[in-house]
Amino acid sequence: MSEIEREAMEVDVVIVGAGPAGLSAAIRLKQIDADLNVVVLEKGSEVGAHILSGAVLDPVGLDRLIPDWKDKGAPVKTGVTDDEFLMLSESGGFSIPTWPMPPLMSNHGAYIVSMGNVARWLGEQAEALGVEIYPGMSCSELVCDPETGAVKGVVAGEFGKNPDGTPGPAYEPGMELLGKYVFLAEGVRGSLAKQVMSKFELCKGRDLPKFGIGMKEIWEIDPAKHKEGTVTHTMGWPLGKNASGGGFIYHAENNQLFLGLVVHLNYQNPHLHPYMEFQRLKHHPKVAELLEGGKRVAYGARAISAGGYQSMPKAAFPGGALLGDNVGLVNYARIKGNHNAMLSGIAAAEAAAEAIKAGRSGDVLEAYESELRSGDVARDLKPVRNVKPLMTKLGLRLGLMVSGFDMWFQTIFKTSLFGTLKHGKSDAAATGLAKDFPKIDYPKPDGTLSFDRLTNVSFSATNHEESQPCHLILKDPELPIALNLPEFDEPAQRYCPAGVYEVVQSEAGPKFQINFQNCVHCKTCDIKDPHQNITWTVPQGGDGPNYPNM
Repeated sequence: MSEIEREAMEVDVVIVGAGPAGLSAAIRLKQIDADLNVVVLEKGSEVGAHILSGAVLDPVGLDRLIPDWKDKGAPVKTGVTDDEFLMLSESGGFSIPTWPMPPLMSNHGAYIVSMGNVARWLGEQAEALGVEIYPGMSCSELVCDPETGAVKGVVAGEFGKNPDGTPGPAYEPGMELLGKYVFLAEGVRGSLAKQVMSKFELCKGRDLPKFGIGMKEIWEIDPAKHKEGTVTHTMGWPLGKNASGGGFIYHAENNQLFLGLVVHLNYQNPHLHPYMEFQRLKHHPKVAELLEGGKRVAYGARAISAGGYQSMPKAAFPGGALLGDNVGLVNYARIKGNHNAMLSGIAAAEAAAEAIKAGRSGDVLEAYESELRSGDVARDLKPVRNVKPLMTKLGLRLGLMVSGFDMWFQTIFKTSLFGTLKHGKSDAAATGLAKDFPKIDYPKPDGTLSFDRLTNVSFSATNHEESQPCHLILKDPELPIALNLPEFDEPAQRYCPAGVYEVVQSEAGPKFQINFQNCVHCKTCDIKDPHQNITWTVPQGGDGPNYPNM
């Protein structure tokens, strides 16, 4: 599409993504220099529409960015009062005492929040400072300097393509937004970030990235059962030996319960159905008791980075920087990443503002890279860097004990006896052959506690214009039926939490069908497909989920 002529607009900094990382960067830039021209482009229909997180927020990033956030009415009000860890069996379970855990595991001083609402509030703060925010603007292409190769902008706001990708009768080519620096804050597995990582070899010398799929429902429950401020994390059942991961139950304000399950995508059994594992969790007696008499009001899903410190790509590249989950800044042990996303945005803004003041543009912000690898984010991620590899190698119970010892040792001695462990295979390569694993018999959803995928997707308010090209690209359209079906029983039918992928039978035989209208933009398919045959790209702006307060 390079032959298409587009209007161009030049600003100081272009930011792709209005999440906690992108908005923190925008706010910090304007705090440093009110005359900087900063533009934020958001693919969701509004700020917060595509934000999904647990979430228990460590306020360290917010404290640094807006110290008087309480006085300014931030939607961060429900402090954690009780912290509980449960090891579940099918019909019972027991509490794991918190006193043996290292201090970094404590949720004291943290808050149960809707990160979607926090993002909306951050957007208001940014606009009050003069940041221009444009929702409904998918960024479909990078714009690079033809001489240096540096990233100098993005193409945003392209609409009206036909299903075959050609311009339709109402085609709008979009604009080129050009900046001295471009920040990519797209979230996990960003489509532009993948291109930048490949173009500049940002993952060279770094460990493989690792991911999980997180599914979440919001329930309104009986006030008599609601304990505002209580945080519960679960391990064990229903996943057991089939996969690593765990559940979360957060008692938020207004008698709401934030309930979810994270399944790490390095599971081997291709018959595993993460969504159905989540539905099973709700039938555990300890969970079902809370939900009885309540109602589900929202559903969503997204991939979560889990690789940690050793998997972080180089975050600075010629002309810009990767922010937040594009770098993979989730603390696996604490199950938190929003604070690090905000800190990364602040650090990138400070590096860019200094460079612009010095008359620079289009170069590598090495000061940002240095801060990420040695500053507060690194101090948060380094002590837990071995937890994920130890859990993978040793299993749940032994992995818990050994990783707990490692975290304590690092807390006291600032080093690890294990050094830095590697993750091993990619999540895609970890998938085993269907013939080597038993099929899993999942109970049919009862429609009261558990629900089928399509019913639940309707609670994400997902919508895509059907006349546009499918944004889920198959490198080889024949591969799903020719290889994935006989080898892996086509796991896309199960790993997608929105029922996007189906194998349908016809007179001509099985056919691979993509229902892209259902896509909640979790990007699991881009990560877990065994042959890496699926590439997730952005649909036209404004499409996708419309989460109310996830």
